[in-house]
Amino acid sequence: MLESLETGLVYRNPAPHLRAVNAWHPNLIVFPDGEILATFDLGQGPESFDYRRHQAWSTDGGRNWTEPTTLLDDPVQPTNHSPRPTLLRDGTLVAIGPRVYRDYPNEGFVNRANFGFARMDLILTRSSDRGRTWSEPEVIVPPLEGPAFEACHSPVQLADGRLLYPTALWRGWDGHAPDGMKAVALVSHDGGRAWPEYVDLLEDYANGLVFFEISFVQLDDGRLVVVGWVFHEESGTSRPNLFAVADASLQFGPPLPTGLNGETAKVLPLGGDRLLCVYRNAEAPGLWGAIAVIREDGWQIEERMPLWQGSGSRMFGEVAAATELSGLKLGYPNLNRLPDGHILLAFWCCEEEVYNIRWFRLRAA
Repeated sequence: MLESLETGLVYRNPAPHLRAVNAWHPNLIVFPDGEILATFDLGQGPESFDYRRHQAWSTDGGRNWTEPTTLLDDPVQPTNHSPRPTLLRDGTLVAIGPRVYRDYPNEGFVNRANFGFARMDLILTRSSDRGRTWSEPEVIVPPLEGPAFEACHSPVQLADGRLLYPTALWRGWDGHAPDGMKAVALVSHDGGRAWPEYVDLLEDYANGLVFFEISFVQLDDGRLVVVGWVFHEESGTSRPNLFAVADASLQFGPPLPTGLNGETAKVLPLGGDRLLCVYRNAEAPGLWGAIAVIREDGWQIEERMPLWQGSGSRMFGEVAAATELSGLKLGYPNLNRLPDGHILLAFWCCEEEVYNIRWFRLRAA
């Protein structure tokens, strides 16, 4: 039911012997005529001062890509930015993500001592020409303190027009976490101009669990599904993936098992109750795919298979969690449907000591 058809690269540093350029965190936009926009982060390292969002285009189904260009030139410096775009039904793009302030010249994004995140704003930018130009970034006023918000998802436009920004709360650099570390979605009723409310997606902070890199989709029947990477902070290790379901009221039920022992995981609806989930496997090396059916008490796995089998990469709990996060070798899969019905998958992975963006064309029946 799940078949890998071909693979290639969106981006790989063409001259790693001359300069350090690595790539992470892709997301894909497929336009109705088949043109594809891929955005991803480039930098010397995963927390380097030159870390910025870039973009490239393909007109042949992802087989060839233009040279990457910076998504936007942020006038506020010194900062890093990583807004993730989505395609709205009116044909415009809206991208949301963090602007991270580099207050400490000898530190990265994450405080190794307390797992807090650097000071940030959430910014929003728009494009009406498929990403060739973007508007001046606007600062979002969130409906809760945060104080930090993970760049784990692009915005999602629901069938009723509401715009949601799924994210995960992180504690601040000083360790302050007024609302804990949980997965939430900010809600806008006016296309992203104001964000007066939020909803909880996945939460179990009282038991020491935090959620990373969530995936959020709407099924054909209107139900909403969120899937999370579950991390036990005290042990520094991951637990099996959980998911939750809501109707249009946005009231999510309790977390339920997926049957997958993975970390970062992203899903794509296949019609009805079926989903394709692509995840970093915590039990075996590489990136894996699974077709599942949503049940009232959890997922029923129909099939699973390896897609890319590089070196093993997961959270071992052996050193500071922030250090292990920066040392992961693959992650952040992103899925989108192509006009011919095939599925385009992109993810970052380390191959021959260079972090690049690899794509797969998949068929799911």
